[in-house]
Amino acid sequence: MFILGIHPALFGLDRSPVVGFVQMGVWLTGLAVVLLGAYAAARIVRNGRKHSLRSEIGIRLVASGYVIALAASLADFLGIGSHPLPKVYFGPVQVAGLVTGVIMSLTGLVLYLPRSRRGPTAPEANPKL
Repeated sequence: MFILGIHPALFGLDRSPVVGFVQMGVWLTGLAVVLLGAYAAARIVRNGRKHSLRSEIGIRLVASGYVIALAASLADFLGIGSHPLPKVYFGPVQVAGLVTGVIMSLTGLVLYLPRSRRGPTAPEANPKL
């Protein structure tokens, strides 16, 4: 998968002189896998705790950040970018949108994590007394 993203011409998929749809698809797939893995790890760290408003906002920020990164990366392909389809160009505005989406997702993951460690469930009796 990494080789496909770096050099799609090896597979006969290089149709763009600059960053093309294949490269964007590979990095968006990689970002989705990383975010799903981070969510799974954070869910394990939460260890069955109830969801607070903070954690609910965090999960929604992760999803919204990915959608922003996806829309910014594929702006020209979706028709909302400044370059028409034959001459797609991954410009600085798209890079800023991608970075904004990733930062938003990372902020959401931080909000999803619990604030403190879980204390003991029952008060411990002091055996020395």
